[in-house]
Amino acid sequence: MARDREYEEMLLVKAAWYYYMEGLTQQQIAEYLGISRLKVNHLLDKARQNGTVQFSVRIDAGERMKLEKSLVSIFHLKDAFVVPAPVNPDLSDENAAQAAAMFLADRIQPGDYINVGYGKTISSLLNRLANNAEYSINMVSLTGGVNNYLPNTQSSIFNARLFLMPSPLLVRTPEMVRNMMDEPDLQQIMQMSKLAKATVFGIGAMNPGATVLTNGLLSNSDFLLLSMRGAVGDILCHYIDAEGKIVDSDIENRLISTSLEHIRGLENTIAVAAGAPKVDAIRAVLRGGYTDVLITDEATAQSIVSREIASKEQS
Repeated sequence: MARDREYEEMLLVKAAWYYYMEGLTQQQIAEYLGISRLKVNHLLDKARQNGTVQFSVRIDAGERMKLEKSLVSIFHLKDAFVVPAPVNPDLSDENAAQAAAMFLADRIQPGDYINVGYGKTISSLLNRLANNAEYSINMVSLTGGVNNYLPNTQSSIFNARLFLMPSPLLVRTPEMVRNMMDEPDLQQIMQMSKLAKATVFGIGAMNPGATVLTNGLLSNSDFLLLSMRGAVGDILCHYIDAEGKIVDSDIENRLISTSLEHIRGLENTIAVAAGAPKVDAIRAVLRGGYTDVLITDEATAQSIVSREIASKEQS
């Protein structure tokens, strides 16, 4: 509930900032934030009543707004949501997943479809979203690996319809990939992904806690080889270098996963990731232009912006 309040306050500050500081109309704010005009009106009323608006914006929220605007400006994003960093850094991804679940809950309607990626952060997001939804949510998988999308053992209620790629995530040969991708069931899932209201995915880092290592998908040797070839992280198990370009490897050629070019062509793509180990990977995703929206925490956002500015000054 505390995080719900933080998210509501974050929306409140955004609405107040755009209305009082940038002169947007309530309708423009509603369209930009993806919420109803009535919701904007409620947020502005609450901002006046609780003291958020006193012809100034509280400094801590204002600093997060500046980081969001910097991320949008530097990386040409449609939006960025920066939440307070957790006291325990190990909970950075959980914190971002909670924010993303609330972000999506405000923007989806009954009957909408959401494309979902692979990884621990997205698994947490899906469980939070599906457990709290008032109606069934349609989720379309972006990769193979059916078990990655099933509800976790803590979920007593999972209000979602899952449309899954009926395949492993990693197969033995490139020929098997080509054959499986021609299967009608996989083709249908790929077609569904083009019609989804939004696409949400996590970002993996090159560290010992990576999901692909903990679940045994890749070995330490695989990971070392990818690092030696310049990989700084992954999206949907596609490993990319610091500029966001795919790292050529045997693993890339054996994946049952939506291509990054396909991701680039989708509307309303949302990347969710946070924590110091993921800073380089998030920068690579932003540099590669793979997302419209970034959801992260304040410490991560500050590191990304600082490193990008320093990099440009040196070049």
